[in-house]
Amino acid sequence: MNYWLIKSEPSAYSWEQFVKDKQTFWSGVRNYAARNNLKAMKKGDLAFFYHSNEGLCIVGIAKVIKEHTPDKTAKEGEWYGVDFAPFKALKNPVTLAQIKTEPLLKNMEIIKLSRLSVSKVSDKEFDKILLMSETK
Repeated sequence: MNYWLIKSEPSAYSWEQFVKDKQTFWSGVRNYAARNNLKAMKKGDLAFFYHSNEGLCIVGIAKVIKEHTPDKTAKEGEWYGVDFAPFKALKNPVTLAQIKTEPLLKNMEIIKLSRLSVSKVSDKEFDKILLMSETK
């Protein structure tokens, strides 16, 4: 299994709306690195759901339920989307500030490539963030 992080501004698409919808097609990605990450996702992979610009925190975990298919919102080019379903809300959100202070997470793509909307997360990073979410 691989782990990822997907970003959404809560005013555009929040975790709460995602849970209400029960699933969504993650579309509109127009960055080549993020697109390649979407293409690499496999059914069953898990992705942290991160509220960007407002909140700046990981609030839940999404599960890939269908691998990449063409993104019909794209006017031109080869772009893809992935179908996700909510998997689990985090007990406590993990903020970007917390991530930045944790030595084990210093190389996370959310820090190194902060503008990337779909990024990879290592097994150790995933486990550490889950642990951090259990404590307040």
